Formats: sequence, C-alpha cells, structure tokens
Amino acid sequence: MNGIQRTVSDVMTQTVVAISRTAPYKEIVRTLAEWKVSAMPVLEGEGRVIGVVSEADLLPKEEFKDRDPSRLEQLRQLDDLAKAGAGTAEELMTTPAVTVHADATVAEAARIMARRGVKRLPVVDVHGMLTGIVSRSDLLKVYLREDEDIAREVREEVLSHLFRNRRPTVEAQVTEGVVTLSGSLSDTSMVPILARLVRAVEGVVNVELRLTTPPTRSRVPEPPVVGPLF
Repeated sequence: MNGIQRTVSDVMTQTVVAISRTAPYKEIVRTLAEWKVSAMPVLEGEGRVIGVVSEADLLPKEEFKDRDPSRLEQLRQLDDLAKAGAGTAEELMTTPAVTVHADATVAEAARIMARRGVKRLPVVDVHGMLTGIVSRSDLLKVYLREDEDIAREVREEVLSHLFRNRRPTVEAQVTEGVVTLSGSLSDTSMVPILARLVRAVEGVVNVELRLTTPPTRSRVPEPPVVGPLF
C-alpha cells in the first residue's frame, strides 16, 4: 500500500518563540504574554534545545510568595520549591526537553504528547537544533480533511489492494470523518484487518462496519440412479 501518512513537518509551526538559558524571570513572563503562548523552548548557542519553560514552571514563585511551605509540602514539592527561588530560564526550565523530529508521523507525535503529558513539542533536527514547534491543535488539523478525500484514499489505497484484480464487494462512504463500510466480505478473518487499515487513513474519526457474509453455495445432490434390481 502506498498511503501517505502526514508527518510533523506537514503540520508544525516554523516560526517559534524561544528564549535563552540566561533570560531573567520577568523577561520570560513578558515574552509569554506578548506572544500569547504558554511555554517556550530554551536554547543554547545557535539554537540547540536544552529545555522548555512554561507557565507551570513560573507559578511556584507566586504560590509560595506570601507563606512558608509546610514540612509536608517541602517533601512533596521539592522541585516547585526550587523553582520558587529561581530567577533565570536555566533554573526554571524542565529538562531534558521532550522533543520530536520533523519526519515523525502525526500519530507518533500524539503518542509522545499523551505519554509525557505535554501540550506541545519542540521539533529538532538530528543535532538537536530547533526547526519548529508542534502543538495539540496542530495535530488535530488532520481532521479538517474533506470527506471525499478520505473516501478516495480508502477506495484507492485500501479496497483496491484488498480486492486486487477483482471488483470490490465493499463500498466506503464517509460522513464527518466516519467511514461506513458496506457490502459483503467472504473471508471474515479479513474484517478486523480491513477496519484497522481504514482507521489508519489520515482524518478518519471512526469506522462503522455493515458487512455481510455471502451465503455458501450448497452442492446440488446428484439424482438417484434408477435401474434394475439384481
């Protein structure tokens, strides 16, 4: 199959707001507010990503501003307490940064975000240099794909291969990203495989199966032989 999966480079933002490791606290707050972002990569040298600083990293300074933490809080929030006294991006940032490469698929980027609990990923090259950033909203752009485009890919890249050299007995209709497969499929073991292949097509929200199994042709019994009895 030759279906093309979208990669991070297809959806990422190339213009990235970033900050140096020596940037002071107030400059970080000001930059976040000016650019209306909630986190930024922290760069070293000519653009190597060494961490990410977010609003969550900045909040401990406000949280513990008017009181001393209890002993229990000290045990539970050692990292937050350290950030409460921090003054630069290097002291505030979360490191190492969770990043992704531009040639990773959109699905791979989504899995990284889910597993690491982050809302955006700096996109880096093989040397760790910043080339862009991808957010949750960027990954969701695949679901803006037109229904007819999805249907065309399902027919040309899935069904045509499944029914190679013969007319397909399964038809695909797409409504709001939901693919409905109707028709008949003689080999029931292929149903989960077909559903998985269709679900992998970019922009598919869900797959509904309305498939039947063609009736098995029974063998017509031969007429009895009539002849003389011996």
